[in-house]
Amino acid sequence: MKKIEHIGIAVKDIEQSNQLFATLFGEAHYKVEEVEREGVKTSFFQCGPNKIELLQATNPESPIAKFIAKSGEGMHHIAFAVDDIEAEIERLTQEGFTLIHKSPKLGADDKLIAFLHPKSTNGVLIELCQDIKG
Repeated sequence: MKKIEHIGIAVKDIEQSNQLFATLFGEAHYKVEEVEREGVKTSFFQCGPNKIELLQATNPESPIAKFIAKSGEGMHHIAFAVDDIEAEIERLTQEGFTLIHKSPKLGADDKLIAFLHPKSTNGVLIELCQDIKG
C-alpha cells in the first residue's frame, strides 16, 4: 500500500454536505459522480495532499443506505492506493484478511476498488484503490 488515497464519509444529503465541507475546507468539491451499479452518488474534495469522498445513497438497498440506517452519517472507510490491486488482494488473502468481494470492481474517480471486510480489520472498512487512468 502506497498511501492513504482518500477518506470516505457517508452522508444523507450530498448537496447540503457539499456546502458544509466547502465551508470547512475553504474550497468547493472538484468532482461529482454517480456509480449506478453501487447505488451511490459521490463528491470529492481536495484538502491539502488528501482527498475526502462524500457518499450518498441513491438506492435504499445500497451499502451506503444500509450503513446510514445502521450507524448514521459519518466516517465510512479509509482508502489506500495500490499499484497492483490483484497482487494486493492475493497478498492480503494469503495473510488471512477477508474481502467483501473476491475481485476488484470499477469504482468512482477512475479507480479499480476492493474492500476488506471490517471483521478482519478491527472494525475498519478498508478500500484498496488502483488508478486506471491512462
